Amino acid sequence: MTHHDTHRPPGPSPLSGHIQRTVQRVRAFDRRRPACWNGLLTAFWVGFAVLDFTSGGWRTVAGNPHAPGTAVFVISVALSVPLLWRRSHPQAVLAAMAPFALLNVWTGAVVQAAYFQDVVVFNIALRLPMRALARSGAIVIAPLVIGSFRFPDQWDRLFVPHLWVFAFAALLGILVRTRQEYTEALVDRADRLERERDQQARLAAAAERTRIAREMHDIIGHNLSVITGLADGGAYAAVKSPERAVQALDAIGTTSRQALTELRRLLGVLRDQPDPADRAPQPTLDDMEALLSGVRRAGLPVRLRLRGTPPAVEPNAGRQLTVYRVVQEALTNTLKHAGPAPALAAEVTLTYRPTELEALITDNGLPRPGTEAGRPESTGQGITGMRERASLYNGTLEAGPPASSGWQVRLRLPLKDSLT
Repeated sequence: MTHHDTHRPPGPSPLSGHIQRTVQRVRAFDRRRPACWNGLLTAFWVGFAVLDFTSGGWRTVAGNPHAPGTAVFVISVALSVPLLWRRSHPQAVLAAMAPFALLNVWTGAVVQAAYFQDVVVFNIALRLPMRALARSGAIVIAPLVIGSFRFPDQWDRLFVPHLWVFAFAALLGILVRTRQEYTEALVDRADRLERERDQQARLAAAAERTRIAREMHDIIGHNLSVITGLADGGAYAAVKSPERAVQALDAIGTTSRQALTELRRLLGVLRDQPDPADRAPQPTLDDMEALLSGVRRAGLPVRLRLRGTPPAVEPNAGRQLTVYRVVQEALTNTLKHAGPAPALAAEVTLTYRPTELEALITDNGLPRPGTEAGRPESTGQGITGMRERASLYNGTLEAGPPASSGWQVRLRLPLKDSLT
């Protein structure tokens, strides 16, 4: 055996492949023109039956070689022509054949066309319930039993071959039917899986769009608020303190570059082949002080307080990003909605408990002139986005005015996923 023979590629052999292609062509022709194909097959069977009569071949197996020729011709035609309706009315066709099948064995002619009943049996096994197949067995076998009693010395030639052919036709019909049902089930399952895959892809795309929109809202909203605060402060300081105005402009440039860097990183996931060099880690709790420094440069004094003992294993990156973004959004809202106040200030308190991390962001500001008190959620998607972030990790978020003036946002986030 050569090396090529031992590594034959998988797949059908040339002969079986040719047979499969031929069968597929025949089936395709049958689907396109069923009446034409049905007529061709019926004409073939009728021609075979007539040829068996005219050639006298029926006499070689007949129990009575001297049976009347007219009767033999009528039997041959009656057992072949009805095959034209074998698909649409198989039970009726078999019932119509039954008297001529009985006449066939009664006269002793035993024409080969009697086997055409098994073609109808195949169609019954292929398309109808099993009880219809059982009835067809009775219709086919009853004349054979009668013929065996009429010609007892030839019962083995009358009964046994027909019984075997009937069993073969019935089993072949059941096998083809089972194969068709299995193929249809596979096709249906493949269709369902494809629909589910497309649905999952659409859901994943929608979730990704939502995540990107939320990140862009947080990044752009926060940095623009910081830039606005710096610009307002710089414009005010330009008259009395040019040095402070220069510092404000430098801070605006730094904040703008940071915003552009984060946007490039975020939009990079939308590219087909993102550049790895443009990727940067997501913010964590370690970046909190840098966030607050930017807010302070924008003109909002903010203080960070830590309570409790941080766990030995830090919260995962997703939880840390959630806390970071909630603090960022809450302080951005303060910059946008709290209004100018001489003593405006904010405070961020991170409290570690055994099972959860709480972030409390408070300010003592008042609503800007022309806005409704209380900074309602309808003014934007900020609070809604914060709640969505919290729900990703089974957390809760509350936003509203405290007992005194100002506003507070309270985030409670479990440190571990619940097992229930």
